Amino acid sequence: MKHAGPGTLARIAPLLEELRARPMLHETRPGVFELKSRAFLHFHDDPAGIFADVRLAGEFVRMPVTSRSQQAELLERVDDCL
Repeated sequence: MKHAGPGTLARIAPLLEELRARPMLHETRPGVFELKSRAFLHFHDDPAGIFADVRLAGEFVRMPVTSRSQQAELLERVDDCL
């Protein structure tokens, strides 16, 4: 599964804006976020959809983020970590 490119990131632009609004997250490059100087969240493009790898409870978990409801679930999980 390859990292999300500019076209994929454009498709999830509203989600990225929501993440950028969280001051504890630092975007090191488009679509790649750190929390406390540690890798926290990035995106992948796959024929099955768009996925986020997010560090939850110390390890990365892959979550689908293609739909708005999936994106809302990711934001809830991110907020729980913050």
